[in-house]
Amino acid sequence: MRHPVTQFALAGLAVVAVFGAAALLALQSLARSEALRDARQFATLAGQGIVEPVIAPGLVRGDGAAIAAVDRVVNERVLGERVVRVKVWDAAGRIVYSDEPRLVGMRFALGVEKRAALRTGAARAEESDLGAPENRFERGQGELYEVYVPVRAPDGTPLLFETYQPRSAVAATGRRIWLPFAALLLASLVLLWLVQVPLAARLGRRLRATQREREELLVQAADASADERRRIAADLHDGPVQDLAGISYSLSAAAERDAPPELRETLRDAAAGTRAAMRRLRTLLVEIHPPNLRASGIEAALADLLAPLGARGLVTELEVEPGVALAEGDERLVYRAAAEALRNVDRHAHATRVAVTLRQDGDAVRLEVVDDGAGFAATERIRRHEDGHVGLALLEDVAGRAGATVAVRSSPGAGTSVALEVPRR
Repeated sequence: MRHPVTQFALAGLAVVAVFGAAALLALQSLARSEALRDARQFATLAGQGIVEPVIAPGLVRGDGAAIAAVDRVVNERVLGERVVRVKVWDAAGRIVYSDEPRLVGMRFALGVEKRAALRTGAARAEESDLGAPENRFERGQGELYEVYVPVRAPDGTPLLFETYQPRSAVAATGRRIWLPFAALLLASLVLLWLVQVPLAARLGRRLRATQREREELLVQAADASADERRRIAADLHDGPVQDLAGISYSLSAAAERDAPPELRETLRDAAAGTRAAMRRLRTLLVEIHPPNLRASGIEAALADLLAPLGARGLVTELEVEPGVALAEGDERLVYRAAAEALRNVDRHAHATRVAVTLRQDGDAVRLEVVDDGAGFAATERIRRHEDGHVGLALLEDVAGRAGATVAVRSSPGAGTSVALEVPRR
């Protein structure tokens, strides 16, 4: 069960990795949105809560005292690690204040976000375009976010308060948001995976034990069936077959005595019918229980297996290499493999020809049963096994216990080959 459990563990780990990666991306996106919202809130607090109250009417006209008053508050309470530049714009695009004095009084075209912030009254944020002329003094500050907040002068003149916040500060805020959730999420996923792996292994062991128990029961059932077949075969051989043989001899003898020609012909027909019934019974005995392999030999036993198929119209071929020697247990295994393969040919193959070959193949003896029937796909064999047709599976199990191997090759329309290789003892 190690292979399927390993597959399950790897599949579970892949699912955890994919889900975890997707969750991390979602968390990072959410955290970035929250960090930008926090940046907008901070700019709103700084602009409307700190700077707007100290804006004097003279700021718009460029009054030095008004500019100094705003500059003092900005340097003391706004600028720092989180804000590296502050600008205040009028609606015409003139910078009426900046902590960079060289910008005061300059006029630039207002961008889309700036105009939207003035129009809607809502804070806006965007990545700073450091290539723009109005941002030439911020180019040494690294990547920045521009956050705009509308403010008003005492006389109601609309102004735009702008902060430049380092991207790293916004990213740090996002990390503080998503990292704890990510750690908790990943720990939960890994814990879930770690719990599932031993459960899968335990379930696999139970399934394997159940399968092994089922196979053992099937083997026991097959052995019991073989014992019962042996008893029935013995009863038929010692009873009805012997009785029919006696009747046949009696009828033949009666036909040779003085009797009317009509009766003599009837007796001969009855004797022939009795002998035919005996042959059918002997064929049935071979199918019910194999002959004594040690007494008759494997070639005779294989010929007996092929005889019923030949009687049904199939072209049969048997080739046994001279000098092939098998131990008694291996002979029984070869006979059982041939019987199972030929049984499948009779029941499922719809074949016209079947060939059985037994030969020496290096250090092993190889039995091969080949037919020209309909064949089957691998999925069909799995389906038959699930439906309870376990003859080949049992044969593979028995062969494996004996150190032999069974190979089944088939494809739809190309017939079937069943090969058994038994190592020489």
